[in-house]
Amino acid sequence: MSAAPASPLRHLLLYEPRTEGHHISWLQFITEDLLSAGLRLTLAVDRRPKGEAKLRAHLGGLLDQVTLMDALAAPRGAGGYQLPAVRHCLKTSGAQEVFLCELDEIASDLWRRACFGIRPAPELRGRLSGIYHRPRFLGAPRWSPQRWVKQIGFGRLLRAGWFRHLLLVDEFLAPALQAQFPQVPFAALPVPSREFQLAPLAEARRALGVPLAPHVFLFYGGGYRRKGLHLAVAAMRALPPEVPAFLLCVGQLNPTGDVARGLAELTAQNRALLINRYVSDAEEALAYAASDTVLLPYLRHFGGSAILSQAATAARMVIASDEQLLGRLVRDHNLGLRFVTDNSADLARALREAVALPDDERAGYTARARQYAAACSRAAYRRVLLQAVLGSAPGSPRHG
Repeated sequence: MSAAPASPLRHLLLYEPRTEGHHISWLQFITEDLLSAGLRLTLAVDRRPKGEAKLRAHLGGLLDQVTLMDALAAPRGAGGYQLPAVRHCLKTSGAQEVFLCELDEIASDLWRRACFGIRPAPELRGRLSGIYHRPRFLGAPRWSPQRWVKQIGFGRLLRAGWFRHLLLVDEFLAPALQAQFPQVPFAALPVPSREFQLAPLAEARRALGVPLAPHVFLFYGGGYRRKGLHLAVAAMRALPPEVPAFLLCVGQLNPTGDVARGLAELTAQNRALLINRYVSDAEEALAYAASDTVLLPYLRHFGGSAILSQAATAARMVIASDEQLLGRLVRDHNLGLRFVTDNSADLARALREAVALPDDERAGYTARARQYAAACSRAAYRRVLLQAVLGSAPGSPRHG
């Protein structure tokens, strides 16, 4: 059941001072969805020339329907603490409440201060909401003083009514927090996937210059070490040449050292292809269409993954590190194979297993990927977001 349209008089401030990575695509989704519900929006964003150019490129005509203000020009506290900037933007905009597109920007400082009795400005009480992407202290396996401090501050602010609602990208953590803090609405927001039309596999491979015959493993995204490109390269090099496997690496990866040398060796053997640049949405869709399996060999990754959502939308199985939320999602939804984190030998074992997978087992992974894709579609994202925002309005059943 979809949420009823909001009153056009309701005015929200969206606070998002960053434009790199997922920040700008999520701002686009949030803006688009809240405008569709009839809300009036002010966006506190990066208005420097490069930042605003990115906003124009991604949000386009949406910007004509909102008011823009400069988040980076707002005064900050000691050490760059951003809550004073949030307060300033809220007051200047005249909005009724603020939606933090990435609560993580202020969260750690906010919880620590609250633990020691330093609360936000009184006028922010009950007017804060947003998306908490990586609440690491809630999922840390061991006790630590820092974790304890944040837990105390987090609990104090939630019980005292500072937050209107909170969204998390962890479908397991959200219900646990709802049970612990019934006074604040929590919801699990899916990591959304862009919808795209997949070309036939052979057509996509010809377009990218990928051989038609082997099993193609896709590594897509950034070349940061924590994304595990070095593990993918080492695992491929460990496979015997007779294993029909091919590594397709796409994105601004900029490999160096042993990783660059390993990729060069695999490329010379016609066992890898590196497309080392920013790719368009159409080229991204070709990369997924050309693949058989998508690799997620992340190291100590906390939170969700857009690559997992995109792989599901493309109906591709994955191979993922068996740790934290990503490992649990792959295990519980049975979306693919897992390997021991930071272990290239075990990843090589998973690559061999994927190549040899019987057709009926692969068909099962494909069917489950399509089911998972429905749960992380743009429509599902919009539904959860609007239910949270509109359901937390003054006078709603949760707050009346």
